[in-house]
Amino acid sequence: MLERQATAVPVGPSRLSLGWTAVLKVRELNVLMALLLVVALISFSTPYFMTTDNLMGVFRSFSLIAIMSIGMVMVIITGGIDLSVGSVMGLSSLVTALGFQSGLPTIVCILGGLVTGLLFGLFNGVLITVVRLPPFIATLGSLSIGRGLMYIITHGVPLTPDTPDIFSQIGQGYVGLVPIPVVIMLAMTIIFSILMRKTRFGRHVYATGGNELAARLSGVKTARVKLLVYMLSGLIASIAGVISFSRYLSAEPASGFGAELDVIAAAAIGGASLAGGVGSVEGAIIGAALAGIIANGVVLMNIDTYAQQAITGAVILIAVSLDVWRNRARGG
Repeated sequence: MLERQATAVPVGPSRLSLGWTAVLKVRELNVLMALLLVVALISFSTPYFMTTDNLMGVFRSFSLIAIMSIGMVMVIITGGIDLSVGSVMGLSSLVTALGFQSGLPTIVCILGGLVTGLLFGLFNGVLITVVRLPPFIATLGSLSIGRGLMYIITHGVPLTPDTPDIFSQIGQGYVGLVPIPVVIMLAMTIIFSILMRKTRFGRHVYATGGNELAARLSGVKTARVKLLVYMLSGLIASIAGVISFSRYLSAEPASGFGAELDVIAAAAIGGASLAGGVGSVEGAIIGAALAGIIANGVVLMNIDTYAQQAITGAVILIAVSLDVWRNRARGG
């Protein structure tokens, strides 16, 4: 009897520990709390932040990064990285513009841009799964190829062809008070969140990143999974490219330059682990929102805009540090 009482003493703390560990697993909650805190601080500092026009402008401004972060987070979950998304976005925008310049129908121009991204994603996937190049090297090479093609085609001069009004509505139109790019972002978030959480493909993506050898031994075709993930990343980046051209109606040679860093930052802030196996579409979107709101707050509060990158970098370090601490606490 005394032995039973003695062994029963640790039960209370153990349950508390289990409850705390359960809370620590909710990665998106930490990022969402940080987002709400930043919103509260900026709202307190300036009355202009919470106006409808400003909020819709903020949502529109980070929507393209958020869209691309959906593809990036899937790549990161498999343990890879895609540095080419910025170039793919710009090249897809340029191909769409070339279609309009050639007088092709709107749907053909859009499909041309989307196919460009899909082919680049396929190229990356083949380099990684067949040639077996490291994802960093493969996609870094694709980044340079895409950027070089843009300058070869444009000779450094922006392309501004005439486009029909129905196409410009994709990037400039509204559904009620909400910009269409934001509607597209929300729709894609829902679709890919379901894909990652509720389908066999999503489970295989997580399994591949968590332990590729074990996944392969369990019957998961890991090479095919990674190939599909890189193709999806390229396709999603091209969607952002088409929307970008629709918004500005100009295909700039430097379009998408450096966007890959913002996209990776959004995924990292949102809780994706660069080691693979961990992350979510929702977290990446919240991460993109946090970075976009910080950028807007810097402007509204008259902070030196050059400080924006430093602030974003600090947020990334804090987010990743919290993730490391959380993993240690969960693993005991």
